[in-house]
Amino acid sequence: MPVEIFRYVLAGSAACAVDYSVLITLTHRFGLYYLTSAAIAFMLGSLVSYLLNITWVFDQRTFIDRRLEALLFFSIGAAGLALNHYCIKFFTETVGLHYLGSKAISTVVVFAVNFTARKYLLFRGSAPESAA
Repeated sequence: MPVEIFRYVLAGSAACAVDYSVLITLTHRFGLYYLTSAAIAFMLGSLVSYLLNITWVFDQRTFIDRRLEALLFFSIGAAGLALNHYCIKFFTETVGLHYLGSKAISTVVVFAVNFTARKYLLFRGSAPESAA
């Protein structure tokens, strides 16, 4: 598991770079509302994360049906998106942080929740679904 965590951190860093780049570009360059930009950026970062997770991070997969795996992966991502939204909104509008500071806090929280959920629901091995 230490190798998986290391790889997850690297994959998460790549996804995070996409997330932050898109967030800043959409907000500053195109003038989108920061929460709209954050949602779009999070979804693109999640796509990068998914591709890296299934090809490089996790050696064992729980589900044979890749469509089900993708559905669950992005369902966890949708929960992460909601958590991301509320963290950013709370820390920006209630606490008064800059939205990028709020995003940094959100990144840590969502990272921990997503790793735990994905590891134990999707990539733990010993497939409960043995038929394709």
